[in-house]
Amino acid sequence: MKTYIVFLFQTMVWSGYSLAEWLSSHDRIIYKTTMFIIFCYLALMIGKTILKSNRRTLLITCLSLVSYGMITLCLSRFIPV
Repeated sequence: MKTYIVFLFQTMVWSGYSLAEWLSSHDRIIYKTTMFIIFCYLALMIGKTILKSNRRTLLITCLSLVSYGMITLCLSRFIPV
């Protein structure tokens, strides 16, 4: 159950990252990279706080990032912006 909660919280973090990236569409790539690192660190800290395991936290973080990326990619193909 904790794994599912971490997955949901991290999906919210990635959604926040997408919103922040959309709002900063004219920023340089270095700022977007720094912002991604900050959001990734936030997702890792949320997972580490709830799960108390480095290995499971890293696994769930990678899984949530990949799944959120795939969902975003699929939606962008079906819903043009």
